[in-house]
Amino acid sequence: MLGQHRSTQRRVPQGRDDEERLTADIIELAHQYGRYGYRKIAELLRSTAGWVINDKRVERIWRREGLKVPAKQPKRGRLWLSEGSCIRLRAERPNHVWSYDFVEDRTHDGRKYRMLNVIDEFTHECLAIRVNRKLKAADVIDVLSDLFILRGVPGHIRSDNVLCWEAAGALGQQISARRFAGSALWIE
Repeated sequence: MLGQHRSTQRRVPQGRDDEERLTADIIELAHQYGRYGYRKIAELLRSTAGWVINDKRVERIWRREGLKVPAKQPKRGRLWLSEGSCIRLRAERPNHVWSYDFVEDRTHDGRKYRMLNVIDEFTHECLAIRVNRKLKAADVIDVLSDLFILRGVPGHIRSDNVLCWEAAGALGQQISARRFAGSALWIE
């Protein structure tokens, strides 16, 4: 009739009356349950909110609003909250947050050695490096207690090693035994 191919004609989608309410409910549930995807949110909408909808519609709104499930973090040291955000304590001043970790390497003849590094996270200053063939919890305690005497007790200490956790437990006892005055020590 008009001489135009039917693929050139597009119908403009009208949308539904309840689209805005549904979008608001999806966004609210996505913020409340940060680790849920669109399928689980659709299930919640059907079971708790009383919506009669299918997963495809929820997925379309989910994509249109740019909602995403955050990438799953490794089991050790999870940091997310219920809304799915990742919050880690940031250093606000010098001596607020220290972190320590071990680095391991080998000499030219194949013998390994370890280094204990203590860093101030605000200034990025290396406070101490202890190098030895074997480093034990007592070495961590010695290095940190010497730093406490020289620089004062930090607000927080961050570590991710099992050996460091053992040292941290003993360190708390040693701090109370030496009666360090000042701020409270938090070990993450």
